[in-house]
Amino acid sequence: MGPGWTETVAFAAAWVIAVAATPAGISGAVLLLPFQVSVLGTPSPAVTPTNLLYNVVATPGALYRYRRQGQAGGRLAMVLIAGTLPGVIAGSVIRVELLPGPHVFDLVVGVVLVPLGMWLLLTQPSSAWSGEQAVRRGRVISSPMLVVLAMAVGCVGGIYGIGGGSILAPVLIGSRRQAAEVAPAALASTFVTSAAGVVTFTILAVHEHGAVAPDWPTGLALGLGGLAGGYTGARLQARLPDALIRRLVGVLVVAIGARYLWPGLS
Repeated sequence: MGPGWTETVAFAAAWVIAVAATPAGISGAVLLLPFQVSVLGTPSPAVTPTNLLYNVVATPGALYRYRRQGQAGGRLAMVLIAGTLPGVIAGSVIRVELLPGPHVFDLVVGVVLVPLGMWLLLTQPSSAWSGEQAVRRGRVISSPMLVVLAMAVGCVGGIYGIGGGSILAPVLIGSRRQAAEVAPAALASTFVTSAAGVVTFTILAVHEHGAVAPDWPTGLALGLGGLAGGYTGARLQARLPDALIRRLVGVLVVAIGARYLWPGLS
């Protein structure tokens, strides 16, 4: 693509993906990484920090909205950040040192996307559970175990290029936590983790050869598109059946994951 066209296409794609993904409760970053690889041609491993840069730009609007509503994440956000922060640094190093090429990374993309898509297809949204059902379906995860879980998710986030909220949110909601508590905490963790990942990759780029640093113009264009698309998607959520949104996005995520999983296994 010529100068300016890459950023234009990135902005438009991020807007569309965020509009579709936000009502389903997942991050657009999950689907943007395959788009960067297949359409924009962002080189590996720079595609990972570029995707993290999307989160840094796209999430502050939602965080500000939650804060105005009195939902700041509180102690849960601090527990998640305590785990995801060291995790994303480790994942960033693993991505550069052990998984720099595109072929093994195809397997990572598939392993992340296929389970996420199946979760969207096979589970009911939290609003479909009554209070008694929500109490029966899981147990609250203790803080020490949550830090360990968040560290593992942060490591995956550093490798794949997502903040981890898309993985942590369903686990936390499934363990009897309210979505109103989980959403701002997971989003705050995503923002801090993604910022740390961008900084880590930028530092690693000083000592590594090849495309390691984020593609700043593309990442900023993606983030601005996601910022606008996330706001639009949040407004559309109340007007569309939640189950339908989840099923459609789930099919899309599984299809994209399978497309990368097959060559990755090969």
